[in-house]
Amino acid sequence: MTQHDRTELVDARRWVVKVGSALLTADGRRLDHGVIHGLVQQLVTLRERGCEVVLVSSGAVAAGMVRLGFHERPEDLHSLQAAAAVGQSALIRSYEEALAPQGITPALVLLSHADIRARDRYLNARSTLGRLIQLGVIPVVNENDSVVTDEIRFGDNDTLAALVANLVDADVLLVLTDQDGLFEGDPNRDRDAAIVVSAEVDDPRLDNMVGEGGQLGRGGMITKLSAARLAARSGALTVIANGRTPDVVPRIAAGEHLGTLLSTQRRPQSARKQWLASLLHEHGELVLDEGAVTKVTKAGKSLLPIGVVAVHGEFVRGDLVACVDGSGRQIARGLVNYNASEARRLVGLASNLIPDVLGYGGDEEIIHRDNMVNL
Repeated sequence: MTQHDRTELVDARRWVVKVGSALLTADGRRLDHGVIHGLVQQLVTLRERGCEVVLVSSGAVAAGMVRLGFHERPEDLHSLQAAAAVGQSALIRSYEEALAPQGITPALVLLSHADIRARDRYLNARSTLGRLIQLGVIPVVNENDSVVTDEIRFGDNDTLAALVANLVDADVLLVLTDQDGLFEGDPNRDRDAAIVVSAEVDDPRLDNMVGEGGQLGRGGMITKLSAARLAARSGALTVIANGRTPDVVPRIAAGEHLGTLLSTQRRPQSARKQWLASLLHEHGELVLDEGAVTKVTKAGKSLLPIGVVAVHGEFVRGDLVACVDGSGRQIARGLVNYNASEARRLVGLASNLIPDVLGYGGDEEIIHRDNMVNL
């Protein structure tokens, strides 16, 4: 695959570093304080180079499992939430102890999808993280697992890390895992499988290379690739690397060819477009004709009723809906101006007929371009 220069990593100043539970907990046996101290020292080295650092840390549930005597990851929601609540305190205390000799203060920031879904809370989280960085604090971000449910969770900390990269306008998202990077084949089955040293994040060949995660880490390479593509919306590079490699963080920051670099040619999107991309749960689907697909994706136009051929699902005005082409491929998503019943009545109609059909003069667009983001 295409090789890319790593000069941008050397010049990068704002880093979001995500570390997985398998690294921090010695595969679930216990919280590995040695690993945490080693990671912290690498982050300190990064800061000494003049870089700003935000840490997205897994490990709370796994740490809580050990404290509560669970030998296997619980399947019921409330046991998982209890493990997260117990483990979170152990995790942040370990970071505090490791950072104290360096004179650095960590700040625990717990986020849920509700904090991202609501525009005002999204902006507040963005401002808070920015202020913590200005104060020289290292934010330690995790999902608020003790209160979220499966229906409203991010799903994995890879996705959360990408959203944090968007929130803070990071230059680099560094995902530390227990693998050396993304491989062209399954390294567990094929010893000759080659590592992908670098690639464009949107290269479709990458989709055939990723696999599922293990028992403790819900985020396999599928979610890491998805996270890289989400981080690219704010222009961030992503590196996937083995967190057990000695001094992996400063070595990558120095431009050494470790792990997989996923670069992007996308222009950074506006904060509002990034917010729209971060919303994870769609309430319905609009099927577009070929002309509307072209206007939305190529010309950046609003979606008009005349370009919609079908409406699926139930939603209300202001809900997030997906826009798909005739083959079912999602090409955009946005905040809809009409509820599902109204949208079905408007399918295929010219906008000037909306008052006659609905009995009132509403918006001429089903989704305005300012409330829509292309995928």
